[in-house]
Amino acid sequence: MQIIQIAAETVTQVSQVTGNLGVLGYGLAAIGPGIGVGLVVSKTIESIARQPELAARLQVTMWLGIAFTEALALIGLATPFIFAA
Repeated sequence: MQIIQIAAETVTQVSQVTGNLGVLGYGLAAIGPGIGVGLVVSKTIESIARQPELAARLQVTMWLGIAFTEALALIGLATPFIFAA
């Protein structure tokens, strides 16, 4: 009998948490772009160190990479609002 009561309490607690899953989802969605931007910038710095004469071209490519990577974060932010219905 105690197992059924514990299970019922667990279901009640889980149903109360579902309101905060959108925040958790966005937090997880922000991890990927954060890592991606770090990798883009680190590889650009490494490339500029190897070939300084290409610094201007590499920086333009870096900013494009950052923009596309940050677009993923914005999609992650908008997704809970789109599927909130």
